[in-house]
Amino acid sequence: MRSQATSAFVNPTNTGAVGARADDSAADLKRFLSFAIGEDQYGIDIMAVREIKGWSQVTHLPRQPDYVRGVINLRGVMVPIIDLRCRFGGGPTDATPVHVVIVVQVDSQMVGLLADRVSDIVSFEDAQIQPVPRVTRESRCEFLSGLVTVDAAMIALVDLPTLLSLSANDTENPAAAEQAADASMRAGRK
Repeated sequence: MRSQATSAFVNPTNTGAVGARADDSAADLKRFLSFAIGEDQYGIDIMAVREIKGWSQVTHLPRQPDYVRGVINLRGVMVPIIDLRCRFGGGPTDATPVHVVIVVQVDSQMVGLLADRVSDIVSFEDAQIQPVPRVTRESRCEFLSGLVTVDAAMIALVDLPTLLSLSANDTENPAAAEQAADASMRAGRK
């Protein structure tokens, strides 16, 4: 499904979910907004999504990491835009009007996530979430909370608080980010 280049508010109670019936119990299902970067599918908690809008020009800020494209003024709020392709190690996105910005809120912080397109709202049970395999110590997948297969598509679930907290310090001190990720993984096992 191609995204539209206009603003749209997301209604988290909408049950247009893949693999879920409208009468499924909301307490048993997790709902995520799925989106694509290239051929890869990702998902973020639908409750964090505030708005989906088409790409527009940003105001660049000096001395920012490569993946911070700049800021936009969203009804009086300055919202930083994170290029997820660049953030995930795929180089900067050549943004066009068909790209989308997914505006999310984590705690009190609003952030825009630049992606290629929005796919759908997906629903699944906790038991369907598989851990992200860590192949080497240098694996940098600490901002992924798990993997889930929905209708034969693998979706990597993004842990927004970790993604945003690592954004603040990973380029300044990669060793500290690695230690923070290890501590986070150990805390998750308890």
